[in-house]
Amino acid sequence: MVQKNSTSTFEGTIGFIGGGNMAKSLVGGLVSKGFHPSSIFVYDPMPEAMHFMADQFGVRVTDGNDKTISNSSIVVLAVKPQLARSVLKEAGSALQEHRPLLISIAAGVQIKDLDLWSGGGLAIVRVMPNTPALIQRGMTALHPNSRVSKEQLEYAERILSAVGKTVRVPAESDLDAVTALSGSGPAYFFFLIEAMEQAAQDMGIDRDTAHMLATETAVGAGLLAAGSSESAAVLRKRVTSPGGVTEAAFQALENAGVKESWVEAIIAGQRRSIDMSKS
Repeated sequence: MVQKNSTSTFEGTIGFIGGGNMAKSLVGGLVSKGFHPSSIFVYDPMPEAMHFMADQFGVRVTDGNDKTISNSSIVVLAVKPQLARSVLKEAGSALQEHRPLLISIAAGVQIKDLDLWSGGGLAIVRVMPNTPALIQRGMTALHPNSRVSKEQLEYAERILSAVGKTVRVPAESDLDAVTALSGSGPAYFFFLIEAMEQAAQDMGIDRDTAHMLATETAVGAGLLAAGSSESAAVLRKRVTSPGGVTEAAFQALENAGVKESWVEAIIAGQRRSIDMSKS
């Protein structure tokens, strides 16, 4: 079930370990939705990231992860996956002392490892957002461990819904499919736009016009699909008149096996996500 919730009724404090692009997006979304900046704490080892957070959003920056954790009922782990182990081990004592809800956006890092590195026994929600969260149009999947209460999971959803929509997945392994589908998904659409722009230019349309035609068509089609109760297949068939231009284009795609190749590509992404999670 996809949900989009307001953050205005949220009570508590949120700490961010890491101040990169996704953290900036989440903080900006929370503040814009009514969450008070004084209830948000951030630490990042890069001074410029700290200055940006304080100047842009008015949040509280700290001098270390321990200070951020001690002030927060919810902690968002917003570091690169390869840094998750060292960061959590260093912050383990503070996490064990204060026992916040831990939300991880570190792609591919399994809950069992997050639990181990943080000292064990914490309520953990692992999430998989995507890059449109940077413009508050993201799609995020969440999976909690058994220690997460119903209220904590709802809080996690409210935080992530500040940058788009959320969906709960019943199994952590489902996040590998989510990673391949919506996590990598923006790149697939950029690739399609790239191909449409190239075709337009090959047909004599100038670059700027080709870009506008391709991107605005993608935006419009996405909004139509999002707002319709009908499947994408039905919407596609409505544009495909027998013997027409669209049918000719799709015949070429079918002859080339594009749909099958695209499905296999996404499944290949899922396999790679599984391998990376295991390693």
